[in-house]
Amino acid sequence: MQSIVIVGGGAGGLELATRLGDTLGRKGQARVILVDRSPTHFWKPLLHTVASGKRDPQVYQIEYSAQAAAHGFTFMHAELRSVDRAARTLELAPCLSDEEGGAPAVRVQGYTTLVLALGAVTNFYGVPGAAEHVCTLDNVREAKGFYRRFFGACVRASEGGGKEGSAVNVVIVGGGATGVELAAELGYSARALAKYKIHTLDPARDVRITILERGPRLLPHLPLEQSARAEAYLRSRGIEICTGTGVTQVDADRVHMGEGTVRPASLTLWAAGVEGPAIVGTLGLQLSRMRQIMVKATLQSVDDPNVFAIGDCASFVCPVKGAAPPRAQVAHQQAVFLAKALARALAAPRGGKRAAQPLHEFSYRDYGSLVSLGPVAAVGVLLGGAFGSKLPVSGGFAHLLYGLMYQKHLMALHGFVRAAAVTLADWLRKRISPSVKLH
Repeated sequence: MQSIVIVGGGAGGLELATRLGDTLGRKGQARVILVDRSPTHFWKPLLHTVASGKRDPQVYQIEYSAQAAAHGFTFMHAELRSVDRAARTLELAPCLSDEEGGAPAVRVQGYTTLVLALGAVTNFYGVPGAAEHVCTLDNVREAKGFYRRFFGACVRASEGGGKEGSAVNVVIVGGGATGVELAAELGYSARALAKYKIHTLDPARDVRITILERGPRLLPHLPLEQSARAEAYLRSRGIEICTGTGVTQVDADRVHMGEGTVRPASLTLWAAGVEGPAIVGTLGLQLSRMRQIMVKATLQSVDDPNVFAIGDCASFVCPVKGAAPPRAQVAHQQAVFLAKALARALAAPRGGKRAAQPLHEFSYRDYGSLVSLGPVAAVGVLLGGAFGSKLPVSGGFAHLLYGLMYQKHLMALHGFVRAAAVTLADWLRKRISPSVKLH
């Protein structure tokens, strides 16, 4: 039996495993295996809500094992150590908890088709001190860690009795979607913590949030008008915006900028760019400048037709539209495409032999982009129509559309009925629970 191994259970990997399990897996046409070093899935575009204390990831996570049992694929809780492309095998180290103890025994897993959906990690661009002193939002653990530090910083500053130097200074490096969304949510979280008497700080005066952006404006992927709307909204919430500002060095309690300028920082979060994870450099595959796996239009790696790559770890360049951006909608479209392509390649036998079906070519369609500005607002642009017309959206309507993106992800994984039930439970939970985590 054919073995399709998918490494990485992010937005693209889990959706691909679910779709292939529902088709090839249930029909016995292939064994579909998903490998991830975490036992649960959390939609990465919402990590900023974990970092701001708005969401408890344990409530919103999806258990891989439960998803596998419901959709006809196999889940392996393991970490990829190496790939032998000649033998078509993977070395996997099972992920054991501290209580289980002992060194994990490496196991070998064969594959017929390998799909790498490894996601991306933070790119520090060689800035001295960044890797040692900043927080990142690559996964749930890091997002939870950032909120614990923010929460603790607010409590310690509050205990300082409003003395000079007792303010909380949060510096966010990078004015893209992640940096803007986190800055907006943190402003609301600071006010919520004050409301619940967690700290006695004045949120507007003592919790100072700053975005440092090297480029001339925030959200460069949006039209200038929408970028200006976002900047004006953030400034109205007391968030300082510093565009045209590069970071030259990061220390534990300060950020160095051009011309010798120094800004104090209780916490520094780096949201200035991404690159492929270190493991991709050990596979012998051609990589882009951002350490992403170079793929052809079929999403096969340019070096090995049995290895595919999707999502943020893949570098797909359309001859007309250019490089596909590292966004969830790209991973979703690639998962849908590859699920159909692999099912077509494993078509029913004809005349006793399996018919070889040529792979189609992937074409990315940009439907626009939406950026959250907290619990009640968002900005963005919708693309569509026969001539690719642009429709700017903002305010409450844009925020409603932003929320629907997550619902679409849930429907892809669970179907309409269960996704609707999860949405209803979420709506009820928000009305009976505090608006932010209080511990």
